[in-house]
Amino acid sequence: MNEKQEHLVKVFKALLNEERFGSQAEIVIALQDAGFDSINQSKVSRMLSKFGAVRTRNAKMEMVYCLPVELGVPTSSSQLKNLVLEVGHNSALIVIHTSPGAAQLIARMLDSLGRAEGILGTIAGDDTIFITPTHDTPIATLHKNVLELFEP
Repeated sequence: MNEKQEHLVKVFKALLNEERFGSQAEIVIALQDAGFDSINQSKVSRMLSKFGAVRTRNAKMEMVYCLPVELGVPTSSSQLKNLVLEVGHNSALIVIHTSPGAAQLIARMLDSLGRAEGILGTIAGDDTIFITPTHDTPIATLHKNVLELFEP
């Protein structure tokens, strides 16, 4: 990465850490104001994806873009657990509803726990995660374990 790209990434991350930008257009304008004249919405969209940014509520309850707490595998001790809205199950699957845009990050954390916690795998959309248990893990046990991960 050249010096100009490094500076762009640094400014981009600093802007997202302010937790005040609700749209990609607002981020484009802020980056242009910071001297990145050639920045456009598609570049901002690619950067948001690259760094795992999600839309969540800030302290003022506004929907804004923010970066995950850490860029590695998220943990249940990070602020990501605040993005979990509901955890339910039937006799086959556990379903987690999250804030918009947060499901993939949370699923990544759950996948990192894997078989040791009874998770065979996850499928994540934008705001919903399906978890299937390993063959020898009762769904009620896995449900209890998942709930414990996201207790406040």
